[in-house]
Amino acid sequence: MSTDSTHRRRGFARRIALLALGCLLLLTITPASATAAVRSYRLDLGTRSDYVGQTNLVQCVGASMQMMLNMIEPGVDRSAKTQLRLQKLARKWSPPRLDGGIRKGASVIGWATGLSLQGAGPYRVVGVDSLDEAMLVAARAMRRTGRPVGLLVWRGRHAWVMSGFHATGDPLLAGSRVTEALIEDPLHPYGGSSTWGRSPSPGEALTVKEVGRQFVRRRSGFSIWSTPDLGGKYVLVLPYEPASGR
Repeated sequence: MSTDSTHRRRGFARRIALLALGCLLLLTITPASATAAVRSYRLDLGTRSDYVGQTNLVQCVGASMQMMLNMIEPGVDRSAKTQLRLQKLARKWSPPRLDGGIRKGASVIGWATGLSLQGAGPYRVVGVDSLDEAMLVAARAMRRTGRPVGLLVWRGRHAWVMSGFHATGDPLLAGSRVTEALIEDPLHPYGGSSTWGRSPSPGEALTVKEVGRQFVRRRSGFSIWSTPDLGGKYVLVLPYEPASGR
């Protein structure tokens, strides 16, 4: 066999080997590249200085409103005087209790109405059928408006603020889902129980499963005036943009 023929065969063998290696690398890299193209999405509307603890056991709505206003409006007001004023405003616009008893706290209707009257709205009360859907509805509202969301937790007995989220993609795009929510609990660090679990730190990222331990369906048999029954729903105090021209 001639030297030229040997060189040609060796060169051909090297080209085949390189081609095979290139195909292997292409098969290895392509899925990763496709995965990298789907970017996660994160949004945090607050700073930790926005956090306000409730001054007593019944002012969770007033404290939540105060935190939300701190995130929406310039400047931070953490005074007890402002929290009490907001609590009274929410109570004023809360409907009577169905059992005829005296309301100690404030309702989600008073919460949403109070925020709107303070110029932070418009806000409305929304009931959602599943936890994953509620998280996505909240994330989309924050993405559209740049304003935080209120969560009615403990079957209707307590208030949280959702100040941000982590998602698999932009929540306005189809197929995205929320993986974590940033939570402000006005009872921190004194909240938590064997029933509901611990009170998260201000701005702590909780998985949807962790959120769902305390953000549960509202107890049944509850309705507000002419609104649909919110019993058995995940209840949100939701920011929205009014229809054009209204």
